[in-house]
Amino acid sequence: MSRTRTGPPTTARSARRAEHRARADYTGGVYGSLLAASVVIGAGSLGSFPRAELVLLLLLTGVVFWIAHVHAHLFGARLAQQALDRRVVLAVCLDEWPIVKAALPPAAAVAVSPLLGLDVRGSLWLALCVAVAGQVGWSVAAARRAGASRRLVAATASVNLVLGLLIISFKIVLKH
Repeated sequence: MSRTRTGPPTTARSARRAEHRARADYTGGVYGSLLAASVVIGAGSLGSFPRAELVLLLLLTGVVFWIAHVHAHLFGARLAQQALDRRVVLAVCLDEWPIVKAALPPAAAVAVSPLLGLDVRGSLWLALCVAVAGQVGWSVAAARRAGASRRLVAATASVNLVLGLLIISFKIVLKH
């Protein structure tokens, strides 16, 4: 079956995608943004090509942590005696993908920073701010998707902003 121009998707695949979006968990996005901010903090002494190295470091760290999370979930499912078929593995990979997605905006910020006239230090600050903004954004998206009240959405945004500011304070103290 196919999608009509004005109608909803009618294939089983489209229905599965819609179901996946409805139960999406943004925890990985919050975690991935926090991870990206931490990578930026630790990237004070990069080599000859600091921007390229930071972009790669952000992306590769996100991918490695994504693989680790997928492995942990699949291993946990195996311990729970659940059969691991291709569908289960793909579902876990998709569920954990926000960890990698969260690394993309800070990496993109570093990549475009020369166009903004920023030096390497400015690039690090931009990436850090983008990562913290992403962390807050992912937490708000998760709370809204879960149907949280406005007060709870504000609370989760505040907690994540405080965590991000804590990371920024580490950067200030470490003077990177």
